Amino acid sequence: MDFPVYIPLGPYHIHPHWLFEALAYFIGFRLYLKMRSKGQLPTVQALWLAVAAVLGAAAGSKVLFWLEDPLLTWRSITQNPAYLMEGKTIVGGLLGGLIGVEAMKKRIGWTRRTGDDYAIPLIVGMMIGRIGCFLTGLDDHTHGIRTTWWTGVDFGDGVLRHPTQLYEIAFLGLLLLALVLLRRKKVLPEGGQFQLFMFGYLLFRLLIEFIKPAPSPYLGLHAIQVACLLGLLHYIPLVIAMIRQQRKGVTPHA
Repeated sequence: MDFPVYIPLGPYHIHPHWLFEALAYFIGFRLYLKMRSKGQLPTVQALWLAVAAVLGAAAGSKVLFWLEDPLLTWRSITQNPAYLMEGKTIVGGLLGGLIGVEAMKKRIGWTRRTGDDYAIPLIVGMMIGRIGCFLTGLDDHTHGIRTTWWTGVDFGDGVLRHPTQLYEIAFLGLLLLALVLLRRKKVLPEGGQFQLFMFGYLLFRLLIEFIKPAPSPYLGLHAIQVACLLGLLHYIPLVIAMIRQQRKGVTPHA
């Protein structure tokens, strides 16, 4: 297989990253519209939260990308400004979107949890997006380090590497299955689906980053790992409290 794997579409050959990223946004949003709890959140408040989520995600995704290699970012300010606009990170987008939504909820006085409607659409969108990352190959910078495992993939430079994009798709598939089953059983409290999604994904990314060839300027950790740890500090107490509620037989919120 030659990377990147361009997708034939009529007379055109579409770059996989752009195609699958567009599909991820489109399908994820359509799934959200289908699954969202209609009537739970007034339209005006829902729009404000959506704006906050988009702006927060865009800012968080970009800032965490800049922090991945702070020296390169600093040099790029004067030597290569285009670099500053190139990359983005899923973890930064998730945490930035979360901060944006929570800040807006305080501003408009909304106290109920709103994340459950986003959990499954986000997972599906991320799985689709990672297909594009894998088919893009080395240029996407989401591959893993050299490996002798049977899973190793040659992305075009003669080196077998961990296909961490495929590992992530597999993990997200299992997480999706778990959330779908829990959603059907209605055993989680309000906000529980999103909490489990964020906890599971942040923990996965914290671990998978150890087999990615990224700079480690933060006491041996990548910037994404530091962000994951900060996010886990927020979600671990919430997940523990939720588990305790279930053991005590506390009735979940409607």
